[in-house]
Amino acid sequence: MKFIHRLGYYLGGFSIGLIILAFFLSGKKTSCDYGPNARTTKNLSQKVKLYSEEALTTMRTFEMDTTMVSDMIRYGTVNFSESDTKTESCKTYILENSFKEQNFRLQIKNCDSIATIESIVPFKND
Repeated sequence: MKFIHRLGYYLGGFSIGLIILAFFLSGKKTSCDYGPNARTTKNLSQKVKLYSEEALTTMRTFEMDTTMVSDMIRYGTVNFSESDTKTESCKTYILENSFKEQNFRLQIKNCDSIATIESIVPFKND
């Protein structure tokens, strides 16, 4: 069999497979969160959030609401080197993101069903 025929069969089967895959995955809430940052931010953003008094004070100072903080969590970057991921019960994550041209560092305690935002601190990039 010539190479062009083999290539045609391969591309035909590949395209049929893509169509079948698109059909089965359409309409479902599927996502490809394979990286550690994506898994962590997805996990935190799906939980019920509680806010400490310190976090609420910072939110009032910088005129943030809970929707903006949720977006900061969803699109933030987890600083794993400063996070405490070794504890068994509740892990503490440090997320970094910006809001209104200001960089913020969020400290979030991630328990089984609740994520507690312990602090929101402005910082400058080094």
